[in-house]
Amino acid sequence: MTAEAFVDYYETLQISPNADAETIHRVYRILAQRYHPDNRETGDTPAFREATRAYQALSEPEQRAAYDVEHRQARRLSWRIFDQANSAQGVTAEKRKREGVLSALYRKRAGQPEQPHMNLKELEDLLGVPREHLEFTLWYLKEGQYVQRTDNARYTVTLKGVDLAEALIAERSGATPVALLNEALQQA
Repeated sequence: MTAEAFVDYYETLQISPNADAETIHRVYRILAQRYHPDNRETGDTPAFREATRAYQALSEPEQRAAYDVEHRQARRLSWRIFDQANSAQGVTAEKRKREGVLSALYRKRAGQPEQPHMNLKELEDLLGVPREHLEFTLWYLKEGQYVQRTDNARYTVTLKGVDLAEALIAERSGATPVALLNEALQQA
């Protein structure tokens, strides 16, 4: 399965990849009721079908194990900023690393508010950038108060970092932050 064709079923069900079987079942039931075509107020046939596909893939232990392998690979590919370690230098590369770190921490905060932090190794693996090339990036983001380092050497995005991440997303997509927020609220 290619990275472009890959569908993140965890995102579809709005759950963590660490969710247990009971949580998957409970969340699916809620989404199925919401999106069922017979529901006149919130029915959405495509969303219902996608939630059902996600549930089918994640509710069977063998299928979930196979899917998790693909999920980890697709996640790594989608976040990789650089193909080679030596291409992670220069002003343009530094800006891309900052945006990558902010985006990763933003998604972590939004997707897993109970565990909104990542350690340096997780960022290194996710972004495909060696530790040595992330040190300046993290220093800059900490000094600018965009990220915060916790006592257990984990990083989390701050309110100021969320605002910057959303501004960067809006800049890239050509939409205003308000339009992006309205779109996100409609999808919630």
